[in-house]
Amino acid sequence: MSDHDAPADHHADSHDAGHDDHHDVGTLGPIDWSMWLVGVAGLVAAAAIVACAVLATSFTFFDLV
Repeated sequence: MSDHDAPADHHADSHDAGHDDHHDVGTLGPIDWSMWLVGVAGLVAAAAIVACAVLATSFTFFDLV
């Protein structure tokens, strides 16, 4: 074993200790409103793209029935 190889149990123990410290808070934090706005803008853009594709191809949903 070289100097760079750490035992697997030592790495797991250190990772678990840091992981547990991270989750002791118990809260999610504040809402990131700018990311929500970006998400809503993405949904609006997707709806506009679908609407334009439907209009450009003269697709009708009633022909499927």
